Amino acid sequence: MLWIALHLPLLSLESFTATLLPELGGELQDQPVALMDAQRVLHANAAALALGVKPNLKRATALALAPQLTLGQADRQRDTQALTSVAHAALAFTPSVVFGAMDDTLIEASNDAHTVLLEVHASLRYFGGFERLLQALQTAVLPLGHTLQIASAPTAQGAALLSRMAASQPRHCTDVKALTRMLDSAPVWLLGPGRVHWEALESMGLRSLGDLRRLPRAGLARRFGEALLDELDRALGQRPDPRVWLTLPEVFISKLELFARADTTEQVLHGASILLARLVAWAVARQVQVRRFTLRMLHEPRHRNQLSTHAQTPPVSELEVALGEPSRDAAHLLVLLRERLANVQLAAPTLDLHLHCFDVAHRAAPNAELFPTAGSEREGVTRLIERLQARLGAEHIQRLVAVQDHRPERGGVMQAAGLSTRVPSASRAVGAASNSTAQRPVWLLPKPLALTERQARPLLDGRPLQLLCGPERIEAGWWDAALAERDYFIAQAADGALVWVYRARLPLSVEADAQGWFLQGRFA
Repeated sequence: MLWIALHLPLLSLESFTATLLPELGGELQDQPVALMDAQRVLHANAAALALGVKPNLKRATALALAPQLTLGQADRQRDTQALTSVAHAALAFTPSVVFGAMDDTLIEASNDAHTVLLEVHASLRYFGGFERLLQALQTAVLPLGHTLQIASAPTAQGAALLSRMAASQPRHCTDVKALTRMLDSAPVWLLGPGRVHWEALESMGLRSLGDLRRLPRAGLARRFGEALLDELDRALGQRPDPRVWLTLPEVFISKLELFARADTTEQVLHGASILLARLVAWAVARQVQVRRFTLRMLHEPRHRNQLSTHAQTPPVSELEVALGEPSRDAAHLLVLLRERLANVQLAAPTLDLHLHCFDVAHRAAPNAELFPTAGSEREGVTRLIERLQARLGAEHIQRLVAVQDHRPERGGVMQAAGLSTRVPSASRAVGAASNSTAQRPVWLLPKPLALTERQARPLLDGRPLQLLCGPERIEAGWWDAALAERDYFIAQAADGALVWVYRARLPLSVEADAQGWFLQGRFA
């Protein structure tokens, strides 16, 4: 077996920093940030540590050292959602994924729980070996915005311990002997029970796991309990270490509580981009593509009541984004959401964001293309229509739909470009109406233009047209009192342009004599 451990040492800080608005957040290393628990500092980033802010400091002391310090409340649920997204990204590489913590005591004690473990032995050949799999894994987790410490070992607990060791020490091994040598130098406080009994262990000179292994097991068990030896044995493969594999939910639901209220749609988009990255990780793991998703914006109750004396401002605003072609491209989803938000006026400041996705499509992953194909070109047109609909509204984007009528002016109608149907080109729509292989122009005049003629030849701008192809005879309209009997020709004008003309065999109107030649369209 081969386990990969993804340890996220800054998960709590990074999941909190993601809730900061752009003008407050910035880069993690630029602004001092600390998380509080019971009025004491629990975590501090590098900028805060440089100012003297350390864990276990009181709130007042931390603010005295760094008045510009941004303080947030530690939130286990927020961390769990962020860690779950990393696990979803890992599930795209193997179905054998677990969290690093064995129980809730480790979660409460420290950030040891911020580890995701993958058993990847069966996946190595598919991804082209360990190095390529590791590179692909890092690329998949990168959009989630977390710092990673990666290790690998033949046991799950061994990989988890290696991932939490100092960066200067080796973190990858493939056999138990090498793992034992590497763990001998690991500090004893990496074990959960070792951290609990750290003072007693240190007073006895037991600072590393190698020191523990050299002592009699019976005495250690009596003094510090079986849990200490149990965790060490599981790390070295000397005791079974059963794990329960994670499973993906059928639908995607994720939320983000903003640190400060969002007054503009651009601020909402900043938080939504994080949720979209989580959505894509879930979609890739499920091997599906997103067809539709909904962003729910929960508004501030106090501010909403002050603004709306008529109680017309809703507590929640929903924004649904539908795609013409299912996709899991995070950049494309973000562009569509940006276009929709650009046309939205927030009913009230937003405090919470929820992203829901219930509508997905099960499709094979797209193949990489060296040259454009018909499929990729169609995808480009579909994405353009999606953006236009997101910006202008679905009812303002129309397409030409073929009608079963041989008369060109009635061979197509304009309808809203629905995302559920494939959008045909105008020339195909017009051509489909006649069920013929004849060449027809895309550009039709709103009304046929009567042409003069000389010696039975039609004239355009006073110059004769050269008939190149035809006639194509049309006889239709007897059922609606708009009879059309015409002979169509493709003609070339004096400047070389191709036009579509016809010669009427019967009057087109009872009000005027419409015999002769007419111009109805131009070829591009």
